[in-house]
Amino acid sequence: MIRVTLQRYPRSVPSPLDAKLSGVLGGRTASALAKGFGVETVRDLLTHYPRRYARRGELTELVHLPLDENVTIVADVIEVRERPMRARKGSILEVTITDGKGVLTLTFFNQAWRAKELRPGARGIFAGKVGDYRGSRQLAHPDYELFDDENAGDGDAAEAWALTPIPIYPATASVASWQVQKAIGVVLDTLPELPDPVPDDVRASRKLLPFRRAIELIHRPTVDAEWGAARKSLRFQEAFVLQLALLEQRQRLREQAATPRTPVAGGFLEGFDERLPFTLTADQQVVGSAIAEDMVTTRPMNRLLQGEVGSGKTVVALRAMLAVADSGGQSALLAPTEVLAGQHLRSIVAALGPELAARLRPTLITGGMPTADRRRALLAAVTGQAHIVIGTHALMSESVGFFDLGLVVVDEQHRFGVDQREALRRKGATPPHVLVLTATPIPRTVAMTVFGDLEISTIAELPSGRQPIETFVVPLSDRPGWMNRVWERLAEELAQGRQAFVVCPAIDPGRPESDDVPPDVSDDAASQRPMASVTDVLAMLRADPRFASRTVEALHGRLSSEEKDSRMRAFAAGELDVLVATTVIEVGVDVPNASAMIVLDADRFGVSQLHQLRGRVGRGPVPGLCLLVTAAEEGSISRDRVEAVASTLDGFELAQKDLELRQEGDVLGSIQSGGRSSLRLLRVVKDGDLILEARAIAERVLADDPTLARHPALREALDARLDETERDFLAKS
Repeated sequence: MIRVTLQRYPRSVPSPLDAKLSGVLGGRTASALAKGFGVETVRDLLTHYPRRYARRGELTELVHLPLDENVTIVADVIEVRERPMRARKGSILEVTITDGKGVLTLTFFNQAWRAKELRPGARGIFAGKVGDYRGSRQLAHPDYELFDDENAGDGDAAEAWALTPIPIYPATASVASWQVQKAIGVVLDTLPELPDPVPDDVRASRKLLPFRRAIELIHRPTVDAEWGAARKSLRFQEAFVLQLALLEQRQRLREQAATPRTPVAGGFLEGFDERLPFTLTADQQVVGSAIAEDMVTTRPMNRLLQGEVGSGKTVVALRAMLAVADSGGQSALLAPTEVLAGQHLRSIVAALGPELAARLRPTLITGGMPTADRRRALLAAVTGQAHIVIGTHALMSESVGFFDLGLVVVDEQHRFGVDQREALRRKGATPPHVLVLTATPIPRTVAMTVFGDLEISTIAELPSGRQPIETFVVPLSDRPGWMNRVWERLAEELAQGRQAFVVCPAIDPGRPESDDVPPDVSDDAASQRPMASVTDVLAMLRADPRFASRTVEALHGRLSSEEKDSRMRAFAAGELDVLVATTVIEVGVDVPNASAMIVLDADRFGVSQLHQLRGRVGRGPVPGLCLLVTAAEEGSISRDRVEAVASTLDGFELAQKDLELRQEGDVLGSIQSGGRSSLRLLRVVKDGDLILEARAIAERVLADDPTLARHPALREALDARLDETERDFLAKS
């Protein structure tokens, strides 16, 4: 068993940034901030940066305020009136505010005393949840802070007061923006000078502010230029420290000792290559050579292989497994679903041929296997009889052992958590080589940010003979009558002896099967429609006279392993005409006769999901057809997402579009390590050049000072960042 631990460097003096907020602000305030934002330390609070800046002279448009959302606005009081409540004792104070274009009502119950503060002509910041009362927008019992006109002074002082930026922070219903601002002000008032993580020469060459000054000005600027310079400095620091963390982890992994895996003359790999019925593409050959070079060294390979759907990543991975088998070792292939694991087993056995398959004994281990079959598979793995072990999450269980695990292949890496991958890697007596596969192309800046400690290879070239896929959007919001044509088109494909997939987001009416729903799915009226479900669509197709002579079956996650495998085999054998499925068929399913893919409620899926689903057709001798059915309104983000998929077959172009549509959300924190977002100011869509520059500088610094002994402030910042959310992520990547 192996364990990878990252060296911790002792800190001679605790950083003031590590102080607990409870000791600085008091228990009640610290508790509210922890509950609202998950912040626990001074560092956490000071990196809770403003999301925008307002001015006392700024007028926010009230006419576009979204219902049921917490907002922070700057406005003037124009009218105050009190009236008695009708149903019970007491009064209602109604305060009308304006931004010059629209009006909003503030409502207070039994708080008439507020009329002394909220006088006509007063200006301030108001925060609360936007509600609707008889067709008018209102804030009930909002928090507010009025600007102090007496402190504005006259002349130049008044102008400076009016133009001073007001930081607007991410807030909650219980903690308003200015309450965050006040807490940060208390912290800043006692914060000493801070060592700068960015080396002096780097800071000077890039004209960056010192760390303490940047922290001060991002929270308490007097002019816009100050917070702009602060954001620039802190954004670079974030990119620099992150890239240094990734590079340092890669360096440490390279220092571990792995077993070289070298092919032998007349061995498994040579025999496989001799009977390969096609020529590898140029990309496959280049990537295969890089993997081979990695695995003949005593340094463990950590490589990410990304490639289009159908580009031949599995063949490249199989050749690596055969090189390991030549050295007497074993390979473990981790797949996200039992359907895909079974498909991998069958395709690998077929690719190897009877003789090689008998000698290598590819073995399947899944959670749904019968006990007797599982016992035999476990024995084959632990004794080394099985040179290739394929499985699902079941491979990580304690009951699974290996005789000599030399290579871990993770298929569709985005389906697995870091802990799961690490659990499998630890089953090697010495660190195994790791090859991570993804058919979800990753924009370069994301790859640099998330997988910067892995070598990255790309297969962009598709094998010759792959048929084109035509993709069309069926916009039901514009053309509701086109749904009938969808089913006619399906019947036409079947009449030519072909097969088809119909994909639904839900098994039964209601909740989607997958939790991987785009965050903007509720941005339009389409989200209020009932979702297409496998049960409803299956019943509808079976009752439709156009499909009376067709065999239509369902495939989804609630079926048993035996049922899923049986139906997938029947579909692959041509015994079923239509498979009504959820996203269990998203990856790895290979049925050459399936020519049509109909995705219902396509706006319920992400860009990468739609691209993966589309890749299930066009794998045989006839072109593929993909119909993306959506009720999303034109111009909505949901509709834009579907239109983007229809516009190109280039997965890398789609990945970039997807990133732009999603505004990336969290790239490193919650996706990879399960925590809250770890990127504060850095935006991989916009900051690609900055990330590349920071990485190059980080490489130079690390090459000159591998342990950062001469850069104690940088060492402290790096350890603090890893302590925060990423140390486990980096240790297990």
